[in-house]
Amino acid sequence: MNNNNDKITITYCVPCDYSDHALHAAKALIKNFQHDLESITLATGSKGVFDVHVNGDLLFSKSESGRFPENGELVKLMIGRAS
Repeated sequence: MNNNNDKITITYCVPCDYSDHALHAAKALIKNFQHDLESITLATGSKGVFDVHVNGDLLFSKSESGRFPENGELVKLMIGRAS
């Protein structure tokens, strides 16, 4: 990881009430990478959005995958991007 440089943004659909998914994702990322994060931001959206960006790069998108991330998937994707 990048030693406190990663900025994560989780954008979630408010009308769809995806807040629980956003909070679960944020908790998993904080638990595993808190020493490597500069910030983690929850951003509200609409139209079914659930996207996770790291430093502006897309890490996960519900619209692209057709689903929410599975347990542990975001952690694996973060580890994979560091190698």
